[in-house]
Amino acid sequence: MFRFEDGFYLGASTSAHQTEGDNTKCDYYLMENMEHTEFSEKSGKAVDHYNRYKEDILLLKEAGLNGYRFSIEWARIEPEEGVFDEKEIQHYRDELTFMKENGIEPFVTLMHFTSPVWLIKKGGWTGKDTPFYFQRYAKVVANRLGDLFSHVVTINEANMGVQVGAIAERYRKLMMQNSEKNVEGSVQVGMNFNSMLENMKAKGMENYALFGTSDPKTFVSGRKEEEEDVVISSHIAARKAIKAERPDMKVGLSLSLHDIQAKDGGEEKAEEEWRKEFFIYLKAIEKDDFLGVQNYARSIIGPEGIMNPPLGASLTQMGYENYPEALYNVLKKVDKDLKDRNLSIPLYVTENGIATSNDEERVLFIDKALHGLKKAKDEGVDVRGYFHWSLLDNFEWQKGFSMTFGLIKVDRNTMERFPKPSLKYLGSFAPEKRMV
Repeated sequence: MFRFEDGFYLGASTSAHQTEGDNTKCDYYLMENMEHTEFSEKSGKAVDHYNRYKEDILLLKEAGLNGYRFSIEWARIEPEEGVFDEKEIQHYRDELTFMKENGIEPFVTLMHFTSPVWLIKKGGWTGKDTPFYFQRYAKVVANRLGDLFSHVVTINEANMGVQVGAIAERYRKLMMQNSEKNVEGSVQVGMNFNSMLENMKAKGMENYALFGTSDPKTFVSGRKEEEEDVVISSHIAARKAIKAERPDMKVGLSLSLHDIQAKDGGEEKAEEEWRKEFFIYLKAIEKDDFLGVQNYARSIIGPEGIMNPPLGASLTQMGYENYPEALYNVLKKVDKDLKDRNLSIPLYVTENGIATSNDEERVLFIDKALHGLKKAKDEGVDVRGYFHWSLLDNFEWQKGFSMTFGLIKVDRNTMERFPKPSLKYLGSFAPEKRMV
């Protein structure tokens, strides 16, 4: 057992839509409630974090943790184009103030997959004006709330659209071959690709009625590499807007990164996978203050591409291989690639975790992941914080509430919280000196 040094942030992560509940002005809310939906269930009240954040933050504090990464919901702040909701701004101000009063450092994410419906109607995440809309929102948040936090992730897993696009294409090919290969388990977000294909035509008509297009470009819509300029430009524009308001604010984005391991004959494909996951975003992050690393698993690449997990490997509820050693490998690879390009960018692990109903398995995962992180630090990797996914069992997108990532169980009938032993165990690694 060890404790991280003073100044290291150890905490947990959540996102607004997955926890707050009643997020009715965003694209996901409409998609969940469609007749032809890929979602297993609706988010509804989620786990009511919007009203119970004080209880949740106090549980985090009592465990000894000192940081909380959460997201501000754009669709709440700007429910209509150019209209900013003062009540919602005050809500987040109250939440941030409560964290600070209790020695919890907020790490704010501005966009965690969900977008205002009006943005999707205007072209979404391939629309030419999206960088302008996003920087305007970022400017308001920085101006009105930025005195209460020091770190902001503009976009969660900026590379998710490219990952989803590549995997959806592989899935279509495998379906045509009647393959039994597990593809859903190779993307680090809850997706139901089978129902997506089955519903395509009927859903297109319904999308048109709701969004004005049969193919709305939400953030996790599959995108090609050449379509990423909108995402990259949105991040850069937001960073400039935030810095104009708060010059001392630390600004970055986060990336979904697999521990990509090549088998004999898969070396070139492995290099291409890593290029798409990481290298194409270098122009976005080269002037950032930090990079958020988000890792859950490894990808083994053979001559034909991504392979299934090894026979007999322990799998999580999401279909990932239970492989906490991946975090060390990813931190080392990112650090090397940055240093090779003379980029000095600190790292934060903004998500890492396991979907399991067995909390003893989660405790072991945390132990191995944190020992790997400490080893990376000891070897010179500048990693300054770790935020476990997730603080609460919550709404795992298209997979619904069946994926239990949380350090805290929630009875969704009563919304009562039940901290798991893993919460206390994570806290046992925290610096002894609480930040104020």
